[in-house]
Amino acid sequence: MNARRLRASLKGWGGVGAMLVACVLTMVFALLLPLTGASGGGSTGTGGQGLAEGTQAKADSCGDHPERLSPPPSSDESGPAVAAIKKRGYLSVGVDQNSYRWGYRDPNTPGSDLEGFDIDLAHEIARQILHDPNAVRFHAIPTNQRIPAIKSGQVDMVVRTMTITCSRLTEVAFSDPYFTTGQQVLAPKASGITGYDTSLAGSRICSAQGSTANTKLTEDKKSGRLAASADISTTVPNQLDCLVKLQLGEVDAVVTDGALAASQAAQDPTVELKGKPFTTEYYGVAMNKQAQDLVRRVNQVLVDYRRSGWGASYAKWLSQTLGADSASSLPPSS
Repeated sequence: MNARRLRASLKGWGGVGAMLVACVLTMVFALLLPLTGASGGGSTGTGGQGLAEGTQAKADSCGDHPERLSPPPSSDESGPAVAAIKKRGYLSVGVDQNSYRWGYRDPNTPGSDLEGFDIDLAHEIARQILHDPNAVRFHAIPTNQRIPAIKSGQVDMVVRTMTITCSRLTEVAFSDPYFTTGQQVLAPKASGITGYDTSLAGSRICSAQGSTANTKLTEDKKSGRLAASADISTTVPNQLDCLVKLQLGEVDAVVTDGALAASQAAQDPTVELKGKPFTTEYYGVAMNKQAQDLVRRVNQVLVDYRRSGWGASYAKWLSQTLGADSASSLPPSS
């Protein structure tokens, strides 16, 4: 209750006494709020108690740029989260195994090991922290299990085309961004759908559960930006399942990150991206909120990786689907 409402409720008391009580209570609230806001749950990071809440903003104070809220890079490896990984001897990483050129298994390669742009980054994090790029254990997890896998401790981090958002920052911590993308529409080439516009009226649209695409579709359906006749009820655990449903004729369009959609279009020559990206989003490495020392260490890895490694990985995995010019995909420096 703020002072104005309190004064209004005290009018019946009449006189100076009521106003004095209001002023006293207002001062008490002002003194207590900073204390309750600073308590926190106690971070395991290097910055002391309450650090996780202080460096990764809550949704109501996140603003328009959640990708800018990660803590500063650091090469310090004395923090508890990094120390635990080094003692264990390997990095545990949640990834995708179905996203072509991001995280997937190629049956034509010896051993059919996981490979792709996200896999390269995971190997680089392991190389810098453990001095061995192969000191990593991958866990294939669906889209809607990324956050639970982090919170439960199943994995140290998720490197899986995961967009940094305000709502996710209330549950997990993110590194600085390592890739820029935006939501786009994927549909058959012969379709009359032209993009994220009125041509989606009456269409059946697929998205992955827990994805930013699904959140965007839901919000736009409520606000009226998306046609009321558009059916967004089809959701799947993994994004690739949307492509299968599109191929089977069970849906008319897919909405997902343009970077992923381009890879799916490369797998099926009968589909294509429709229209331009209608959002701007940033992929980040997701970690436990209490592991702030690990977040800082990963941010330092990204600083180094942008200088040497990122471009080569892009050229190897993504240039064929997103074009040779990587400038639009490179995220802004922190």
